[in-house]
Amino acid sequence: MFYSEIKKAFLLVLFCGLSFSAVAANRIDTQRPDAPELAAYGHYPIGVRTLQITHSKQVDIASFDPATPDKVPHYDRPLVLEVWYPAEKGSKGNTSLEVYLRDGKTKVTLQGKAIRDANPSNTSRHLPLVIISHGYPGNRFLMSHLAENIASKGFVVVSIDHTDSTYRTQAAFGSTLVNRPLDQLFTLDQIELMAKDNDSFLFELVNTENTALIGYSMGGYGAVISAGGGVTQQAVEYPWGLPNSALSIHQNLGKVVKYPDPRLRTVIAFAPWGMNYGVWNPTTLKGVKVPMLFVAGSVDDVSGYKNGIRSIWQATTNVDRALLTFDNANHGAGAPMPAPEESFVYDEALGFYISDHYTDAVWDTVRMNNISQHFVTAWLEKYLKGNTNMEPYFDLTPNSNQGLWSMDEKGQAKTDHNHWKGFKKGTAKGLRFEKLSKGE
Repeated sequence: MFYSEIKKAFLLVLFCGLSFSAVAANRIDTQRPDAPELAAYGHYPIGVRTLQITHSKQVDIASFDPATPDKVPHYDRPLVLEVWYPAEKGSKGNTSLEVYLRDGKTKVTLQGKAIRDANPSNTSRHLPLVIISHGYPGNRFLMSHLAENIASKGFVVVSIDHTDSTYRTQAAFGSTLVNRPLDQLFTLDQIELMAKDNDSFLFELVNTENTALIGYSMGGYGAVISAGGGVTQQAVEYPWGLPNSALSIHQNLGKVVKYPDPRLRTVIAFAPWGMNYGVWNPTTLKGVKVPMLFVAGSVDDVSGYKNGIRSIWQATTNVDRALLTFDNANHGAGAPMPAPEESFVYDEALGFYISDHYTDAVWDTVRMNNISQHFVTAWLEKYLKGNTNMEPYFDLTPNSNQGLWSMDEKGQAKTDHNHWKGFKKGTAKGLRFEKLSKGE
């Protein structure tokens, strides 16, 4: 009998362990013990819904044949949106997300806190809007860790699946170059219509006059243009396989499409691509007219650091802006969600491990995600909610390694204390935060 009881206990522990592992797998809401202060989830329950919109009569870049340049096809461009929002108190339901991996074939389940199709909060009306734009390729879930985190703090977050740029629709790169800023602003227009539609769950929930745009990689490319950074003549003339001068709509800003849109209050660009390919120069970047936060890895081998992201930050001289750098991180610094367990396999067609798309050789992804959540929260609170209490989170010693933790016996900061605010003792390492003011 003793052996039988031991066996039952062992099986119970084994079962519980397996169950816990299954439940805990692929979580996007992990908060490490060393997560900085503002990374913590807010007090709102979170809902999530999927929407579909269509941008009619757009140039069909993927079907354009450079051999017949006079024939420019058009189509109705479909976009899928994922919307995270503050939900009704006591909401319960499914908290999983079904997503495709980088290979475009493997479907996996992510686990977070957002409840599928939950009713919106009754008390939160006219909330700020945040639009998220993924890389090439990517999908609307790539930054889901950030989306649901900031939604819990009183923001409506809309993440776009960019047609021709997702893992399952990846097509002509030129489509991304032309459509990325157009998708971002069209999404803003459509959310505004829904906010005025009594039949939409977004009715009076969101205030599109108070919008932020977050873009990663090619989403960051689009975000810089949406902020007012017109492309160069060199970019227009480059042989991207586009209809003649197709990119000129992003060059002569304001003549065809209005940039920046007056509803756009700030932009956050993770590893924006383009400067290292001559897409902008210091003259065209003077067109940026909204405050910007840039996030970069110091060894980014896709967008470039010194000749890429850092150069954009330095050249956007007509606005206040900041640059958060993860030292020794590569292109995915702070942006992609943690790699799902199913991604740790080598893909022959891609020629690399699928997990490489989500991971970094030096930094832990969750650690970077938590740091991004912290700084993005502070930035959005400042620029979309006017929260002046956020200023100390930006008044930092530029190199985190040089910060000194100096407290008295009562836990009060001494005069020489300059450790990064919001970071626990000894946890502000390997980071830089630099600011430039308008005119600098």
